[in-house]
Amino acid sequence: MFFQHIYDKSLAQGSYFIGCQKTGEAIVIDAQRDIDIYLDIARQNNLRITHITETHIHADFLCGSRELAAVTGATMYLSDEGGKDWQYQFAHKGLTDGSIIRVGNLTLKVMHTPGHTPESISFLLTDHSATDQPVMVFTGDFVFVGDIGRPDLLEKAAGIMGTKEAGAKQMFQSLKKFAALPGYVQVWPAHGAGSACGKALGAVASSTVGYEKIRNWAFRYGEDEQSFADYLLADQPEPPKYFAMMKHLNKVERPLLTAVPKHPKLSKEQFLSAYEKGIKVIDTRDKKAFANGFIPGSLNIQGNNSFSTWCGWLLNYQEQFMLVADDTQMEDLTRKLMRIGLDNIYGYVSDVQELGLDLQRANLIDITEFASCIGKKDVQIVDVRGATEYEAEHIEGADNVFAGTLTDNLYKIDRDKQVVIHCQAGDRSAIAYSILSRNGFKNVQNFSGGMKEWKEAGGATLSCTEETCINA
Repeated sequence: MFFQHIYDKSLAQGSYFIGCQKTGEAIVIDAQRDIDIYLDIARQNNLRITHITETHIHADFLCGSRELAAVTGATMYLSDEGGKDWQYQFAHKGLTDGSIIRVGNLTLKVMHTPGHTPESISFLLTDHSATDQPVMVFTGDFVFVGDIGRPDLLEKAAGIMGTKEAGAKQMFQSLKKFAALPGYVQVWPAHGAGSACGKALGAVASSTVGYEKIRNWAFRYGEDEQSFADYLLADQPEPPKYFAMMKHLNKVERPLLTAVPKHPKLSKEQFLSAYEKGIKVIDTRDKKAFANGFIPGSLNIQGNNSFSTWCGWLLNYQEQFMLVADDTQMEDLTRKLMRIGLDNIYGYVSDVQELGLDLQRANLIDITEFASCIGKKDVQIVDVRGATEYEAEHIEGADNVFAGTLTDNLYKIDRDKQVVIHCQAGDRSAIAYSILSRNGFKNVQNFSGGMKEWKEAGGATLSCTEETCINA
């Protein structure tokens, strides 16, 4: 058996390439949209991609199954579980509980494991050339290393109300199927640490059924379903805004993108013409470089592993946008954007100094200046971290308006006061500063050291059990 785990750090997303070396057939599970990586693996290992499958209709990335099928001619095998509202709306071979996918001497047996979503399935892999016992289970967003999939995304991200409690009950029952598997079976999930598909995902790539039964919190509740559901639904992180679009695009017919596009480097005249027409500018430079001189109205989303997630928070799927980025960054940034379907890149520029614009500078303050602002009536301190982080620990008197939802909550920011923003270590507050600047806020200061520097200096904090919280 050939096996390779492909991991996208930017979305903490795992896909799998599994092949039978005797027959040359191979299957890909939960493919990312830039499919050249799978084509390269196949070519390098003398394998043919003949089967393609997914564990569920994903919310956090645009699955590349259809791109891969279009290029290879492989058959797509997708879940037909979950009822009529949870069916893929394009041609595929349907899978139900107990279905078998045969890939040469390998079989993948389908387990219907609802909870995260109603149609979710897992694949129990057996390599019959070695044994007739299962060796791996591909769990998608069902069981992670140290955590399980959240059942509240359909409500919070897709707006499908009344589903999270039912999902928690389904998850409780699905876990019994998992617990009945042999303890030695390897567990390979669709996500790792950093994904918003759970709240405590482990940093290692895989585990075993036996180990998860010992260390995963979800197996500590016995038959107490209500306590299990209460814990599962509590304190889940905010799902990025783009998740709703992913649920839609992964379910319906859509345009395919079978190669990584190349975007034009814009001349000064081309950029200024587009800028004057209102095309949004995303500045991917480091937050310090941005602070030292940025294009008025541009948004600072650094080109790191969080780039695509933050673009998914702040961009929509109809608007064009331009990037500020180095030539060497563009392929990587394009891949990150296409993985969540943000394909409307008009072009890019690399040097903001050459555009002839009056650049703005961010107003950064140090910890001494920040401390002097606390408690002042004419100052509003805004913590732009997530609600769960804020509730656990925050600076007294700070309001909570999460950076990802700031654009929709600008009315909570007092234009008549000096506004001082901070996050954990400066990345999110840089984004928030650019949002406020774009929306005409003038009296804004950014304590970029954030909670990290504040706590290291011995600064006092409170939790939401100690005061009434104000958050968005």
